[in-house]
Amino acid sequence: MISVILHGACGHMGRVVTEIAAADPDVTIVAGVDAYGDTYAGYPVYKSIGECTEAADVIIDFSTAAAVDALIAYGTERNIPMVVCTTGLSDSQIEAVREASEHVAILRSGNMSLGINLLMKLVRDAAKTLTKNGYDPEIIEEHHRRKIDAPSGTALMLADSVNEGAGGTYTNTYGRHERMEARNAKEIGISSIRGGSIVGVHDVLFAGQDEVIELKHTAYSRAIFAKGAFAAAKFLAGRGPGLYDMSDVIG
Repeated sequence: MISVILHGACGHMGRVVTEIAAADPDVTIVAGVDAYGDTYAGYPVYKSIGECTEAADVIIDFSTAAAVDALIAYGTERNIPMVVCTTGLSDSQIEAVREASEHVAILRSGNMSLGINLLMKLVRDAAKTLTKNGYDPEIIEEHHRRKIDAPSGTALMLADSVNEGAGGTYTNTYGRHERMEARNAKEIGISSIRGGSIVGVHDVLFAGQDEVIELKHTAYSRAIFAKGAFAAAKFLAGRGPGLYDMSDVIG
């Protein structure tokens, strides 16, 4: 059985992860960490990760970008592999994750869903053919009103997939309200919608002359992200230093 410290235990995703863990005989959560410490889950929840003394095989992180620095320091010091699911990390934090992965196993992904990670592959393959034939790539992402980062980490991952397929010649454009000019042929437009209780919708458009090709993923429940996180945790447990992503998990 794999023992897990859940970082961000009291948030919306933390509660879903706790529910999924209860039904998984191969996983047990031994401790949680959350600024709003709570004992609802039947395991101790600490207000800071530095207070946590439980031994664990893996840390699963669904917290906030502000909490990730302490997480990386803690996991590296104690040599505990980390599944980093938090989005909105700064460039310096991403670099810190990379540096830490030289000492401990880390899997970082902007989206833990199997479907999204397959979509990334489909988008990459589509971009290889379509961008060289003049199709314009656009990404539209939708999330609930509480999500604080925009665009989503998943949208950025999809943009990277487009760019990889297109040979690395495209740049991202975030909104056009301050621009009075025609669309650049080498841009990937990314638009964000926030409202209600939308779990997550990601729509990749390739707009050509007289036709549009659309690749879309809709999440109806956060359970898909929790299940993906546990699959990642099982993959990471006992693994040596390195930086991994969900493509390593799904093969």
